[in-house]
Amino acid sequence: MTRRPGRFLVETRVKDLKEKAVVDLAVDGAVSGRALSRIKILNWLKLKDRGFRLLTLSAALAVLLILGGVIGSLIVGSIPALKAFGFGFLGTQTWNPVTEKFGALAPIYGTLVTSAIAMIFAVPIGLGVAIFLTELCPQPLRRPIGIAIELLAGIPSIIYGIWGLFVFAPFLQRHVQPALIDTFANVPVLSSLFAGPPYGIGILTAGFILAIMVLPFVTSISRDVFETVPAVLKEAAYGCGCTTWEVIRSIVLPYTRIGVIGGVMLGLGRALGETMAVTFVIGNAHRISGSLLAPGTTISASIANEFTEAVGDVYTSALIALGLILFIITFFILAIARYMLMRIERQAGT
Repeated sequence: MTRRPGRFLVETRVKDLKEKAVVDLAVDGAVSGRALSRIKILNWLKLKDRGFRLLTLSAALAVLLILGGVIGSLIVGSIPALKAFGFGFLGTQTWNPVTEKFGALAPIYGTLVTSAIAMIFAVPIGLGVAIFLTELCPQPLRRPIGIAIELLAGIPSIIYGIWGLFVFAPFLQRHVQPALIDTFANVPVLSSLFAGPPYGIGILTAGFILAIMVLPFVTSISRDVFETVPAVLKEAAYGCGCTTWEVIRSIVLPYTRIGVIGGVMLGLGRALGETMAVTFVIGNAHRISGSLLAPGTTISASIANEFTEAVGDVYTSALIALGLILFIITFFILAIARYMLMRIERQAGT
């Protein structure tokens, strides 16, 4: 039986359409499968990104919680002493555990004076060493000197204390302090600053030890920020006929002043909170003397010396109150430093 041509063409057309429909369906399925796979991948990436964001937020909140917990514990622990002595706790230097009469003035004075002495010596020397390393030092010596300075930061503070007590303090007692006493004996103001017998230990010795400990921080940070000065600026200044001092004063220091101030503030924070080295050489005397050669104490040294021997709530609370005062002093100094940096940045922007 023969087929008619028209019917054969119709059947062929229908078959082609069915095959095309099957192919289109398969292609659409593959495309939709790839789309679903892409959506799953994007959702997984969004989930990971959200988890990372929550993790970093948790870390930031943990820091705030820890800081708040420290502040809260200091406040709660210092309440008995503050109730017993009021604001007189800040203005008296009496420290008598037997009668339970305590005052924070002597430790506060010792903390501020020793830190000031340390920064007076450490900042100029540190900046000078940093300038020498970046501008004047021969290339073969830069790395050894830089490593030697950085090693000072890695020495434990108790080693500084032992060295200061058995080596540095006797040297000051025999050679430096007698010379200071004799030299300034007839100078009106300086005679009182360098008066009294040469004990070797005291406020001045503690300040020197702190200066040595702070020096690596100031030097390292200053050197790093000095190296960020574009060479083209210095070359242009030298091309105009400027001397090395003029380039440093007019180009290097203004360009890096924010970093330098940050390094100085970091060193000051280290000086304010140093404990063991100062405890060895300051003399640990709860009194204020007009002489820098006399023994004294600091907040951290007082806490380290007496916390294990504190008997009674008021005695323990007085030591915790000292810790709260040290925290407040450090906070305000760093806040002032941050405000100074913000003003400098604002002036530089304008």
